[in-house]
Amino acid sequence: MNIKEKIIEKGLLFCALLTILTTLGIIAVLVIQSVSFFKEVSFLDFITDTEWTPLFSNKHYGILPLFAGTFLTTFIAILVAVPIGLIIAIYLSEYAPKKLRNILKPALEVLAAVPTVVYGYFALVYVTPFLQNIFPSLSGFNSLSPGLMMGIMILPLVSSLSEDALYAVPKFLKEGSFALGATKFQTAWKVMVPAAFSGIAVSVILAISRAIGETMIVAIAAGQQPRLTMNPLVPVETATTYIVQVSMGDVPHDSIEYKTIFAVGMSLFVFTLVLNNISFWLKKRYQETYN
Repeated sequence: MNIKEKIIEKGLLFCALLTILTTLGIIAVLVIQSVSFFKEVSFLDFITDTEWTPLFSNKHYGILPLFAGTFLTTFIAILVAVPIGLIIAIYLSEYAPKKLRNILKPALEVLAAVPTVVYGYFALVYVTPFLQNIFPSLSGFNSLSPGLMMGIMILPLVSSLSEDALYAVPKFLKEGSFALGATKFQTAWKVMVPAAFSGIAVSVILAISRAIGETMIVAIAAGQQPRLTMNPLVPVETATTYIVQVSMGDVPHDSIEYKTIFAVGMSLFVFTLVLNNISFWLKKRYQETYN
């Protein structure tokens, strides 16, 4: 092995170790600060209390209202992104001519490059007033409009990864379906989609993780009122919005109020870690099926 190859190898190793050490550092900070927080606040109260008011005189540290807002906006986003993304993926994989596919897929992925603050501004200024014409009781801040915009934001993730999963399905399955007299529509929905289910499921789980971690859209358009509700027409606060709120406020750094952001961040980390491991398991199972 010559000197150049050794330098390249060491450089790649350094990059890999730097990534791992950065992740371990983030986890260490979250764990240390979360442990410090739970020395003062009961973990049972944290996961069961239905009120989140750490910045008020009557303090409650129940994470459920923040998770309710987070999951509500994520659920709305998934309702938008999954069906539309899957339909787009099937069209690009099974129906679109190759030239059109080469144009539409990169154009669709441009949505992923739009800054999320633009989505948030659009949700607040345009989507919410439009929805108020349909739902007069819709508040100026709500979970519906940011949820819809988050769905548009994660749409390229669902459609692109699902299309890749459909494209990876062995051609003999499609040819066998046609040989048995199935139409293109029947082949797409009854053969290709079930065969690519694991890959499609991975794209959906990754999209959920992306939506849960979204900050700017919900910070701008959802409001900052933590409440335990599934009503998409009222203001809510998500976990990421709360972290931004405290980080940019006048809360003393060593106070229990400040330490709440680490407990919330640790909760989000654990949840997204579980989702990512599920997607890894599904991907591994998918690869083993056809190898």
